Amino acid sequence: MSAYELAEEEEQQRKKRAPWGVIALVLLTGLALIRNGSGEFDVGPPQPASAAAADSRMPGGTFANTPDPLPYAVPDRVRISAIRVDAPMMPVGLDADGWVAAPPPEDPNLAGWFTGAVSPGEKGTAVVVGHVDNKQGPAVFYGLGALKKGNRVEIARKDGKTAVFEIYGIEVFEKNNFPGDRVYASKGVAELRVITCGGGFSQQDGYAGNVVAFARLVEVR
Repeated sequence: MSAYELAEEEEQQRKKRAPWGVIALVLLTGLALIRNGSGEFDVGPPQPASAAAADSRMPGGTFANTPDPLPYAVPDRVRISAIRVDAPMMPVGLDADGWVAAPPPEDPNLAGWFTGAVSPGEKGTAVVVGHVDNKQGPAVFYGLGALKKGNRVEIARKDGKTAVFEIYGIEVFEKNNFPGDRVYASKGVAELRVITCGGGFSQQDGYAGNVVAFARLVEVR
């Protein structure tokens, strides 16, 4: 692909992205995957420790040096060695009801990249979602709440590059009080949010919240 064609593709992607204010309102009511969580296990998914919360005084963490953001490229795979995640990715958008569409629940080892945001590695905040469980058992991001500051998330991209992000916060938010602006707003650098279900569970309403991992680009391979 020529430089001109690449620039055209990036511009088209920017035009497709939804405003963060709109996304924040959509996600205020929770992700689609909340509705699919089963909660049928004796031991529920791990929840973030209070010490793992992002520092509100330093909302972007403390990073001495960060690489330049990457151009647009479709993500291909997500790896989180700390919780043994190695999963293919698929693009997801908004469903007919205005929810962020989740990957098919039948495939427990599949993550989704929200195409209304930047691609992982670009300047801005990229969003990756996945199920915590399905009717058969734990799914791709079941262990997300066990992550700690300093753990890394690797996103292999279809341009052959791997964007490596370091986690600087992991929190659970109630879906009825979801801080969309805090979670999704761009900080002027390349960041990543990895999201799954979390909090309490009821048969009527599913999971009460979302576990959100906050991470920043620290390496490109």
